[in-house]
Amino acid sequence: MLRTFMLAGVSAVALSISAFSASAADVVLKLHQMLPPQATIPAKVLAPWAEKIKADSGGKIEVQLYPAMQLGGKPSDLVDQAKDGVVDLVWTLVGYTPGRFPKSEAFELPFMVTSGEATSVAFYDFYEKHLKSEYKDYHVLAVHTHGPGLIHTIGSKPVKSLADMKGLKLRGTSKVVNQMLEAMGASAVGMPVTAVPESLSKSVIDGTVVPWEVTPSIKIAELAPNHTQFSGKTGLYTAAFLFAMNKDSYNALSPELKKVIDANSGRELARKFGQAMDQGDIAGKAVADKAGNTTITLDEAETAKWKEQGEKVTKNWIAEMDKKGLDGSGLYKDAVALIQQNTK
Repeated sequence: MLRTFMLAGVSAVALSISAFSASAADVVLKLHQMLPPQATIPAKVLAPWAEKIKADSGGKIEVQLYPAMQLGGKPSDLVDQAKDGVVDLVWTLVGYTPGRFPKSEAFELPFMVTSGEATSVAFYDFYEKHLKSEYKDYHVLAVHTHGPGLIHTIGSKPVKSLADMKGLKLRGTSKVVNQMLEAMGASAVGMPVTAVPESLSKSVIDGTVVPWEVTPSIKIAELAPNHTQFSGKTGLYTAAFLFAMNKDSYNALSPELKKVIDANSGRELARKFGQAMDQGDIAGKAVADKAGNTTITLDEAETAKWKEQGEKVTKNWIAEMDKKGLDGSGLYKDAVALIQQNTK
């Protein structure tokens, strides 16, 4: 009886502490995203960002992290979950919703990316100049990219030349990247990155394009041990990312708490995302090297053949934007110039 009473007392205290903890913050914000918590951005940027928001607000804002689509839906649903207020915050890949953010695609064109940091800062500058209307339904905290993307294929199908792309089924990240893969001879298969491990293990695809940083969290070193990268200052491609808040959730904050969010948003946050991506690339490459995988770096002459095909994709994209009245040539030139300006 005494033991039962004591347990009941402990439970009551625990519930009381839990209730106090839940109500300690004035504002609770739910952050939803598609990757597991140990992946580069969730671990190195989103979790520290949430802690800093809590600290800077004196505990008045609590950011609850929901990785791996824990709140339901598909990765492609995240932009609407933020827009509609299903959640307060999302981090997502822009390319999961093809055609939704057309001007952002300028950064996904072939052989644009230098480093994650430089290209992310350039993308944020591009947002400030060109994209505010494109993201008018959101309170944007940052936009960014990853570092140079490369090709990863199963053991029997290494890519040592452009000719080796013919007939390969490769997972792509976005409409533009899929068009690039098709132009280079592969069959592009669209799917979220979270579906890649199963698709590789079941031979649904022969490989995928992703940067080094995400390879450990989706077992690429184990499942696709051939890695193809390129010579020169620019990588094959990158992907555009959005870190955004529901507008009503932001507008409901007091002026004091808005300042906390604002101070932890913008160009320098984009830089942090890019830096984390670059550091993740180093770690991901080390995992592949430790596994004894094959990394192929195409020489300048071979890389030039890929760039020639990539130029066709860029010209087609410019023409498509022009038809929409979006000045494709101007957008492309600005993107290139901003990346060059921010690359050391």
